[in-house]
Amino acid sequence: MANFSVTPNERVSFVIPYEDDDVVVVEKPARLVTQPGKGHEDDTLLNGLFAKYGKQLQNLGAQRDFGLLHRLDRETSGLLVLALRASAYDLLRKSFETREVRKFYWAVVANPPKTEKGVIRRPIAEYEGPGPRARVGAPNRKLAKISSAGKEAVTAYRVVSSSPHGAILECRPVTGRLHQVRVHLASIGSPIAGDGLYAPPEVAALSSRLALHAHRLSFTHPITKASIDVTSDWPGDIKSVLKRLSLTKPKADPKAAGSDD
Repeated sequence: MANFSVTPNERVSFVIPYEDDDVVVVEKPARLVTQPGKGHEDDTLLNGLFAKYGKQLQNLGAQRDFGLLHRLDRETSGLLVLALRASAYDLLRKSFETREVRKFYWAVVANPPKTEKGVIRRPIAEYEGPGPRARVGAPNRKLAKISSAGKEAVTAYRVVSSSPHGAILECRPVTGRLHQVRVHLASIGSPIAGDGLYAPPEVAALSSRLALHAHRLSFTHPITKASIDVTSDWPGDIKSVLKRLSLTKPKADPKAAGSDD
């Protein structure tokens, strides 16, 4: 077996809705960590990707994050893009930096926002702490909060389904801060169901996991310049939450959420 920097793990499962010689779009299941770290050295999405694309990702090296262009929180499901070649990685990295890559999320909330669509512009700062409701002696973890000392953060949203009990929002994070969609929605009184970090206990209890799904990725192919637009259906493990809140499962919509103007 080749001597890889990341241990390949064929037991890690994921779906590949788009693939070519330069880029791959992967659908990450909920509760799967994106990349190795303390306590998750060989059971992450990147371990599974190394089982399939080990040679290409090893060639990219740690300096290019072994092909990963972005990440999803452990409990968030949905689409991620990675590069298989250095030229594709470098060009896609520039596209992320210039905000040309468009990411869309579905979020289930118990309290609909006051407006049908809008743009949240509130700076976010990272810090380390045990997190709310953490057990005594629990280790610190990276968290985020609204703070004037934080970095610029912009999230556009629109309501795609609502009932007297809750709503489904389509959100587009224009920037890419830690826990951005979660923190921004909580800051306007619409915390996400199942969010054990930023939602009050009664909202956190509505779902067995964070009800957030990265359902669409849209970008220009770094090599061919073709328009790539990949969508993912609503995950089955959240359907019970929709039923509980009398919400209709949304379909992918080619229109952008809100506006980032």
